[in-house]
Amino acid sequence: MGQLIYSSLLLYKDWKVYLAATTKGLCFIGMHHSSFEELVQFCNKQFPHCEIIEDKEKLIPYEKELIEYFEGKRKQFTFSFDINGTAFQKRVWEALCDIPFGQTKCYSDIAYEIGKPNAVRAVGTAIGANPVSIAIPCHRVIGKNGTLTGYSGGLDVKEKLLNHEGIQYKV
Repeated sequence: MGQLIYSSLLLYKDWKVYLAATTKGLCFIGMHHSSFEELVQFCNKQFPHCEIIEDKEKLIPYEKELIEYFEGKRKQFTFSFDINGTAFQKRVWEALCDIPFGQTKCYSDIAYEIGKPNAVRAVGTAIGANPVSIAIPCHRVIGKNGTLTGYSGGLDVKEKLLNHEGIQYKV
């Protein structure tokens, strides 16, 4: 038997969020356009031979903080993660965590912050590989000219998250 992964679907107001966690921390957040099948594919890739068990109770701490975020009562998450990535991806994800609620940065800002100013495209790829969007706030990265750019969860979800945080952007 492989790694145990607990999953649940959080339906809160007009938010639909698939969650998965190990005993070490949250490993997956899938938004509106995600599916349980996507969660399974991700978990099987990241944790070969894993066993996925639906267990809403194990996900309550994560759901609680997400609901607080959706209600405007939380601006930062305190739970731990169990995510895998390259050293470069992890540096990018750490830089994303430093973007305060209600603020944005562009891809070149992140590249500069991690000491790789010429790696803007690689930064974009690392951001797209973020398995725990919202918690690691990749939605706060927009184009240098202030426009919306790609978002693995769909641009409509990125717009919704930016609007939720009161962030201005160009359409």
